[in-house]
Amino acid sequence: MKKSMIAAAVLGAQIVISAGAWAAGDRGSEAEAQAMVKRAVALIKSAGPEKAYKSFTDHPDGAFKDRDLYVFVYDFEGNCLAQGANPKMVGKNLIGMKDVDGNALIKGMIDMVKSKGPGWYGPYKFNNPNTNVYEPKKSYCEQGAGNTIVCVGIHMPR
Repeated sequence: MKKSMIAAAVLGAQIVISAGAWAAGDRGSEAEAQAMVKRAVALIKSAGPEKAYKSFTDHPDGAFKDRDLYVFVYDFEGNCLAQGANPKMVGKNLIGMKDVDGNALIKGMIDMVKSKGPGWYGPYKFNNPNTNVYEPKKSYCEQGAGNTIVCVGIHMPR
């Protein structure tokens, strides 16, 4: 009886540890987001914007979609040029898009890059495509080709 209780306790602890490791592993890190932006900007320079944006949106080889990390690109007017989580956003002007708390997302990211250069914008609340829940998020953004921003966001633990 004692052996089975101990075995059950050990199994329970393993399940809890595994679940915790899985939960931590389902989110990208700041370093991974920044690295993805750097790779995205490099692809824009080497392959050209049109081909790169298609790759970011369609992610045929998975290089620009990893767990909750994906590339999104906007021009300085707020037009969506690429969107790795929701291709329906491409071609739309989203300069006025706000999060559930009223924070201007796209305009804020554009203004930050124009005035300060590369950096982190946020936190703001945005839907996590993996959980379909609004969560705190921040995005690393850099200037891309011409008057564009290239960003990758991370969903932060609540």
